[in-house]
Amino acid sequence: MLFDVLTIFPDLFRSPLEEGILRKAREEGKIRIRLTDIRDFADDRHATTDDRPFGGGEGMVMKPEPLAAAVEKVREDGNAGRVILLTPQGRRYTQDVARELAAEESLVLVCGRYEGVDERFRASFCDDEISIGDYILTGGELAAMVLIDSVSRLLPGVLGCPDSAGKDTFSRSLLKHAQYTRPREFRGIGVPEVLLSGDHGEIERYRFIEAVRRTIERRPDLLARERFSREEWRLLKKQGMAGAVSAVTADSDDER
Repeated sequence: MLFDVLTIFPDLFRSPLEEGILRKAREEGKIRIRLTDIRDFADDRHATTDDRPFGGGEGMVMKPEPLAAAVEKVREDGNAGRVILLTPQGRRYTQDVARELAAEESLVLVCGRYEGVDERFRASFCDDEISIGDYILTGGELAAMVLIDSVSRLLPGVLGCPDSAGKDTFSRSLLKHAQYTRPREFRGIGVPEVLLSGDHGEIERYRFIEAVRRTIERRPDLLARERFSREEWRLLKKQGMAGAVSAVTADSDDER
């Protein structure tokens, strides 16, 4: 998959792209990331990419000409993918959106700055707008890194364990169960015996219940869109959790 990133601070990406899973994915050719400095497309000797807003007001606004020229250049270089503006006014980024984007062959990520981008560029060149949360960053670069990381790990062969992405928190509307590793006892606290039993069916049932329990405690809002199988409902009833779950889920009584 190809990611073209348009930014006025390309050096912000250097270290993150040279570490861990992303470095390995790049070396193996599973992802390609090209960084484009928007300043290279400014038309004055000061490489100006922002200016004061018409009508007055606080801050500066990114100019449309350098942004448009940068998009047109990556188009010429073969990226016909969706142009995404990283902005706090965009749709909320979720795991479902990450899966949606992972189905694309390429993406163009535009990193907004200051008070935003000129509306004419947004309307004419951007296919999508994404926000990674209801808070403000100094620019879209960190948001672009989040998007690249979360999309890349969904691509075939990027993760060492092919099942990892499918069992992550948010792979369905549940938080992941608690995890344990060696030592078997840490400062007087042991590992739940079921995890040492070797009974894989019982372990899966235990982990499902713990995932539901943790979601109820920490993010009950997630359960509102979760749908459980009949077998899962039987297990929830057996554990005395069906009432708490049914109060917030989308399942109806006749589906249980």
